[in-house]
Amino acid sequence: MIEVHRTNDPVEMSFVQAVLKEAGIKTFVTDDQTSSLYGGSLKQLRPRLMVADDDAEEAKRLLKEAFAEIAKSEGA
Repeated sequence: MIEVHRTNDPVEMSFVQAVLKEAGIKTFVTDDQTSSLYGGSLKQLRPRLMVADDDAEEAKRLLKEAFAEIAKSEGA
């Protein structure tokens, strides 16, 4: 498993999971319970989105495109 995203924002985490699910990439969130113990104050304990090694490059590409599209629409 390889980390492809890390965030304390549950809405953002749901978004990135949905992007990858739509592409058929299975995901796993880790450190979500640990992070809540400290109120998300420790950067290294933010929830992490993991994917299979074979899906990592495609997942990173899809997320980069998705966030670029959001930035483009917010700038319009």
